[in-house]
Amino acid sequence: MKLKPEQLSSQLKKGLSPVYLITGDEPLLSEESCDLLRHNLQQQGFSEREVLHVDGSFSWEYLLECANALSLFAEKKIIELRLGGSKLNKKSSEILQQYLNNPAPDNILLIIADKLDGNSKKSAWFKAVDKSGVVVEIWPVETEQLPNWIRQRAAQIELQLDEDAIQLLCDRIEGNLLAAKQELSKLSLLFKNQVVTAEDVVDAVSDSSRYDIYGLADAALQGQPARCTKILQVLRQDGTEPPVVLWSLSKELRSLAAIQSAQQNGQSFDAVCQRERIWGKRKPLARQAARRLSTEQINKALQQCAEVDKIVKGMSTGDSWLLLTSIALTLSGQSLALH
Repeated sequence: MKLKPEQLSSQLKKGLSPVYLITGDEPLLSEESCDLLRHNLQQQGFSEREVLHVDGSFSWEYLLECANALSLFAEKKIIELRLGGSKLNKKSSEILQQYLNNPAPDNILLIIADKLDGNSKKSAWFKAVDKSGVVVEIWPVETEQLPNWIRQRAAQIELQLDEDAIQLLCDRIEGNLLAAKQELSKLSLLFKNQVVTAEDVVDAVSDSSRYDIYGLADAALQGQPARCTKILQVLRQDGTEPPVVLWSLSKELRSLAAIQSAQQNGQSFDAVCQRERIWGKRKPLARQAARRLSTEQINKALQQCAEVDKIVKGMSTGDSWLLLTSIALTLSGQSLALH
């Protein structure tokens, strides 16, 4: 059974399925769907949770062992299978289908995956999940849908925004819903019981930009490593989610890579800036950074971005904030030795 994220809550009230697959490339909506499911299951007595990370060394036979193991602490268990971007081969597909053919009555299997391609959706294991349980597909909020999404989210936290403020937020967060959630939360604290205007948003940005993800990106492009480190410390202390910082830094790196590639191919700087949405005073900053950094440095930093993404998704172990610091320092022209 395929559901949209907003349909999951009502479906859970009708009863539980033995397996749930939550798949998509929008981190906020995916995590919220997972949280909703976990909370509902905990209320129904599923007090134990075992998380299985699928990587190159993962033994799929352990899924069956985990399902059949008797718990000393709880009668009901959530088995959380984190696929990430991993693809199932014939053997792993057969093992998963074997589990689904006779699911343990006191277990619920939650599979979390990145966006699945067309071949994966045609596979036997996907069809088995669809037949036995629930598939929640997470789609990115399109540009034309974003104003209404922000409007609804603001209403949920009793925040009133006028139309100009909504449009300004849309332009600022550029589709990153985690960043949007953070901005709305900040505005709800600053402007209680009043309609927030675009001017209010600009003032709030001006007051806090020294220590937000946009200030971090600017400090990196300006070659200010000490300032980058300070902003990262503040962001971490304020509870900013690592994916929000990752989005900001990886966006700058991809833009710089695009600038270098375009210039090597004889394309104009202004044309690539327009394509990458680099405006005004940020254009000379981007030009300087593209000249300061080598292609090798940018590629290495992008590889670190991919590693942070794996850590955030539970597919790898490590210190995401340490890696984010290394990425920011690379952007600013200083390297951080990681051991």
